[in-house]
Amino acid sequence: MNTRRCEHCDQHLGARHAHNARFCSGRCRVAAHRARRTVPAELTRRPRWIRHSARKVPLTVGGSVASSTDPANWSRHRDAAASTAGAGLGFVLDGDGIVCLDLDHCLDQDGAPLPWAQTILEAAGGTWVEVSRSGDGLHVWGLGALESGRRVTFNGGSVELYADGRFIAVTGRTFGDTPRRLGDLQHVIDALL
Repeated sequence: MNTRRCEHCDQHLGARHAHNARFCSGRCRVAAHRARRTVPAELTRRPRWIRHSARKVPLTVGGSVASSTDPANWSRHRDAAASTAGAGLGFVLDGDGIVCLDLDHCLDQDGAPLPWAQTILEAAGGTWVEVSRSGDGLHVWGLGALESGRRVTFNGGSVELYADGRFIAVTGRTFGDTPRRLGDLQHVIDALL
């Protein structure tokens, strides 16, 4: 069974695609390359990039199983983006102050944030937000301190907060007109906890 997926839209890659194809179409290839340019420099300049499988298992750029806690498995953004291993890119959080708030199933069928998610986005202010692989969630990237990752319920929605020992699948699909920089999220983290 073929489990390869397009790195941009997550559609299954069929038999008509080459064995090393990363995208289902030229449109997705171009969109993915444009999206890569939207990832903030605060992330791309750190050598904490990996690949991941369609089931979000971390992989090295060579395709071996990787660890989100072993820096020997991580690579530079340029190398991870050039690799054809797995189904997409991931960024490893290592406790250095970069955090990610994962808002699960927070977009409606039109791509608009649900009210609980809109409250978080407004509080987050000027920081980079991307659409998650599922297409109905958001990753809010920023700076802050968090002792350990956790899942919280906020006004009926589910938010996962991560800062260390995890990787986040990065799509590069910027949500709305959020800036290409990481803003301070400490006040948002404190309000959620």
